[in-house]
Amino acid sequence: MELDDGTVNDLMSLGLARYEARVYLALVRRGSYTAAEVAREADVPRQRVYDVLDALVRRQLATTHPGRVATYSAVTPELALARLMALQRESVERLDRVSQDLAGLLQPLWSQGRDHTDPLDYIEILRDPRAISERFADIQRQARHELLTFCKPPFVAPTENTEGIEVVRRLHRTGGTVRAIYLDDALADPETVEHVRRFSAAGEEARLAPELPLKLVIADASLVLCDMPDPVAGAGTTTTLFIEHPALAACLRLAFHTVWKEAEPVPGSGLLAP
Repeated sequence: MELDDGTVNDLMSLGLARYEARVYLALVRRGSYTAAEVAREADVPRQRVYDVLDALVRRQLATTHPGRVATYSAVTPELALARLMALQRESVERLDRVSQDLAGLLQPLWSQGRDHTDPLDYIEILRDPRAISERFADIQRQARHELLTFCKPPFVAPTENTEGIEVVRRLHRTGGTVRAIYLDDALADPETVEHVRRFSAAGEEARLAPELPLKLVIADASLVLCDMPDPVAGAGTTTTLFIEHPALAACLRLAFHTVWKEAEPVPGSGLLAP
């Protein structure tokens, strides 16, 4: 009779190794076997069967009968399964104690780790244009009360920037503030002119300045995205910093309003005409 793989797997789930399960199932089918006989019956290598039988005897799942040729018998399945279950319960209880001890050890370390912050955790450095564009869109979406921008080329957002226009409309509807300062020469670029016209129609206040120190976005006096030339990487290379730091954002907000006061309103005729 072939061994039932399902029964073998069940015995393995109670802690037996595969060969041990196969040998025990073979033993229960007859009163006793020699090692050679049970190896053939259980389809276990002859060189392994002695170790397997010794393991079953040590675990009190089989008994040995000395003689000219030793034979082996299975203990009753009811008793064998009870012993296996007892071992499993002991193992679970031991693991439960280990788990509780580990929790007591690791929980304070975890709590201490939550209190630790890296001094530069609030700074993210971006150089990939796509990542910069995505971060710019993120900071626009996060704005709830105020969005201040120094706008100078090169622009990372698409020309139409439909999502940005929706942000401006949302802030305008809820009483928020959206202000942008462009360079004077924006008047010479048709795409920038169209950009300013569309954003002004959505509720953005726009002004012009002869110079801007860098590209800058400040959201809710807490989030900052600033773009600056990278003197190390070479000409034409830009590094963008995303900084979540209210104190720095408040300082840059003051700088923005200093430039805003000196900037000129965008002419109402020509540039903003539909």
